[in-house]
Amino acid sequence: MGNPVNKVLFINSEIMPFLPESPIAKIGRYLPQGIQDKKRQIRAFMPRYGCINERKNQLHEVIRLSGMNIIIGDVDRTLVIKVASIASARIQVYFIDNDDFFRRKQTTFDADGKFFEDNGQRAIFFARGVMETVKKLRWAPDVIHCQGWISHLVPLYLKKVYYGDPIFAGSKVVTSIYNDISTETFSPSFKDTVPFGGIKPDDVSILDTPTGINLAEMAALYSDGVIFGAPDVDSGIIKFCEGLKIPTLPFDGKSMEDGSYIDEYDRFYQELR
Repeated sequence: MGNPVNKVLFINSEIMPFLPESPIAKIGRYLPQGIQDKKRQIRAFMPRYGCINERKNQLHEVIRLSGMNIIIGDVDRTLVIKVASIASARIQVYFIDNDDFFRRKQTTFDADGKFFEDNGQRAIFFARGVMETVKKLRWAPDVIHCQGWISHLVPLYLKKVYYGDPIFAGSKVVTSIYNDISTETFSPSFKDTVPFGGIKPDDVSILDTPTGINLAEMAALYSDGVIFGAPDVDSGIIKFCEGLKIPTLPFDGKSMEDGSYIDEYDRFYQELR
């Protein structure tokens, strides 16, 4: 406690203006700017979904960060890193890309509204891709803030795989929980493809039933603090998080409307240090 928060890593499923406005995309856009305005250093990541217009948004590949292969289920997947700027906010956003996982035009559900069968593998690739890229950047975050379901494996990987790396040795992880995929179920093989490094089956036993709720609970289990980012978070998740005896920040609609949530989040980060 008491160590200053100088560097904050934001790992988001959505960020405006690259995706349309939603509660997560709006916070993904304005929270990093607000934290940066407090003289913190920030980095922001999101998936490079196929619906993002690369020419309009001026995305370009970062060759020095690209090219690593990430093995998921015995299949090598090439990691491609792209970057774009939000000029009005003086923020760069890094994009995790791979044709197999992110070329499609939809983000989480297909054109018929069906949850993508490979969403579990996409979450694995995204989480591991972010962690490996931050290592290459040699940028050691004090706080890692995860928002959106596709970031929910980051706390597990941080605490079970990357904890010994000097880049992440002092990092605290915060998970914002929404209600984005609470009713969805992942492929039955999801639990078996999550582990790598020193992760054991018991570490992911909560995914014996691979639902969106259980994934969020696992993210909370390996987090240092939890923020409830929406008014409709599943009551079972809230009860689970309260039972963990870690710091939590309840949803505050008024602070979301007037922008004061940025100050609240900043104070929450500091409490974890």
